[in-house]
Amino acid sequence: MKSLPITIASVSKAYGSYVALDDVSLDIQAGEFLTLLGPSGSGKTTLLMALAGFVRPDSGKLLLADRDITRLAPNKRHIGIVFQNYALFPHMNVLANVEYPLALRKTPKAEARQRALDALARVKLEGLAERNIAALSGGQRQRVALARAIVFEPRVMLMDEPLSALDRNLRETMQYEIRRLHDDLGITTIYVTHDQREALTMSDRVAVMNSGRIQQIDTPQQIYDRPSTRFVAQFMGEANILAPGSVRTIDGGDAFRETLMIRAESFHLDVKLVGRDGAALDGMLRAKAFRGENWLLTLALDDGQEVLVCIPSALAGGCAELAAGQRLTVYASAAKVHAIPGATS
Repeated sequence: MKSLPITIASVSKAYGSYVALDDVSLDIQAGEFLTLLGPSGSGKTTLLMALAGFVRPDSGKLLLADRDITRLAPNKRHIGIVFQNYALFPHMNVLANVEYPLALRKTPKAEARQRALDALARVKLEGLAERNIAALSGGQRQRVALARAIVFEPRVMLMDEPLSALDRNLRETMQYEIRRLHDDLGITTIYVTHDQREALTMSDRVAVMNSGRIQQIDTPQQIYDRPSTRFVAQFMGEANILAPGSVRTIDGGDAFRETLMIRAESFHLDVKLVGRDGAALDGMLRAKAFRGENWLLTLALDDGQEVLVCIPSALAGGCAELAAGQRLTVYASAAKVHAIPGATS
């Protein structure tokens, strides 16, 4: 199955005074798994629906390889889609649901049946072809939706928050299954989610969106460790944004002059776990909470800033004895201290 690259060139879309997409440009490589990540209203689903053909951009172009699909009808794009609510037909059994895209394409019945059975095998539903949709679990319905999306061998797959209705354990299982399916088939995949962990776990690259714009696009590790904006830093996890002068070096005690990001889990209580070129923060313990796998400490700095510190339980000897009001110094290695580009406060 040959996958295709996608080019999104200066795409904008407004609904009255509300700007859903603001001059968005993005190149997606053939065979790539790219996630559009952002809060509600960021524009991620609007962009996905524009690629699907259900939203027409006000300006800009959408290219599938070298073909302009901006105004092409959805059924002419040869794109597989998995919707948030699965969009399965309750009056059809599993096999008929999966065969449906082939019936629209007038595929001979015998061939359609075999291809549908093959697609069900790929998603590990071999024995459920004749089962009614109502008799399936949420995870099984999701697999049927996946089988239906791949049965006609699309060049591109679009997925709109497909796991949002599943419980946590099933979500994690399906994340693995979707990524496995992608790797097996090599289909260019654009995945929409608001779940940061899901995006980091599944993606080759992540495009973080806010207010109709792409804030940053990079590998999951770079997005997490080296955010390019304050928004990305704070959206991607427990990030402390620290004003110039509030963090000092361990070796020498000089204050950092940049606005810094240090993630909560990057801190240590023991300076020996951090190199001498690392950073130190001095403050007063305001609160602590045991969370099973870690302790979450809240530190108040002398300038009024609050800092979250997450210490793994295995390294948290003495955390239980810490008391509110106690002075405390925490440390982070130089590799975990990141200056926010262009930030002044």
